[in-house]
Amino acid sequence: MAILPLSSEKLHWIAMTQLRIRSSYIPGYRSLTRFAFKSAELPTTNFGINFENPVGLAAGMDKKGENIPNWENLGFGWIEIGGITLHGQGGNPKPRMFRSTKHRALINRMGFNNPGSEAMLERLSKQKKKKWATIPVGINLGKSKITPNEKAEEDYAGTMELLWGFADLFVVNVSSPNTPNLRELQAGSELDRILVACNKVNKKCAAASNSECKPILVKIAPDLTNEQVIAIADTAIEQGCSGIVATNTTTSRPEKGGVMEQSGGLSGAPLRGRSTEVIHLLYSHTLGKLPIVGVGGVSDSESAWEKIAAGASLLQLYSSLVFEGPAVTKTINKGLKKKLKEHGYESISEAVGHAHRS
Repeated sequence: MAILPLSSEKLHWIAMTQLRIRSSYIPGYRSLTRFAFKSAELPTTNFGINFENPVGLAAGMDKKGENIPNWENLGFGWIEIGGITLHGQGGNPKPRMFRSTKHRALINRMGFNNPGSEAMLERLSKQKKKKWATIPVGINLGKSKITPNEKAEEDYAGTMELLWGFADLFVVNVSSPNTPNLRELQAGSELDRILVACNKVNKKCAAASNSECKPILVKIAPDLTNEQVIAIADTAIEQGCSGIVATNTTTSRPEKGGVMEQSGGLSGAPLRGRSTEVIHLLYSHTLGKLPIVGVGGVSDSESAWEKIAAGASLLQLYSSLVFEGPAVTKTINKGLKKKLKEHGYESISEAVGHAHRS
């Protein structure tokens, strides 16, 4: 009897489960992996938060926050969990995740599958009592499919309020292509309404805990026009956002046929060019005053340096972890340290926007 190959989603589940179980039950596993994948020291500070290195885990990999204390052992300087919606939802029908080894790319139409904010509150509470990350943790906020766009602000702000105590920063995700009409929320007035609600909750929670407000970032799509990108940047600045994540997955394709006929958001190598263009545009428009998280096709020190030179202060990756393996973060940070030395910079913050000054 022929053995059918495992789906991409099943392989993802296996990898996540193995990391969690081995880290929890095999003596010395955490120390061993931390030693094997320890990244070069590249400390940087953004939004008032200190990062051991700029390379972070993008949202979507650890949707449920299953491995929050374990990612730092693979060399990451920070992580982003989720997306998390106010209401639990199963996401889109399977199969909904595909890979193209030829293009070093993934396509997904997951649809914000997650337990919902209340279940995540319980999960994260238990995890934090047991063991938590020593690196910054971001939470990606999504909109529930059942919530109409007219009430989107209630969804985002509601999740943020419930999970406020578990995040070092929040990312407002209005750019996933896999929830119907979600990208319409990137429009100025729509985004403005969401950010107003999130800011209100942020101030309320900060006052209640006698602490500072948490940084709020906006994650945008690569398929926007340049004019739309600039408009979002202006809205983010007006609402006091701490930064922009550029970019989410794309609905464009490098070619036709095969897996590229699957609908959903594409990530990985084909996204590299456009995401860098968006970063460059944002940095030029804001004159470097709005920190940018560069994500899309980051797979080695060259692609990472390209993002930093364009104006990114921090980085994220997802697809390259799948295709290059767990050593990718160590490789990137080692290469970035070499790049800094070659160009005469002392830190990542000094190198940001290098291309604009060259």
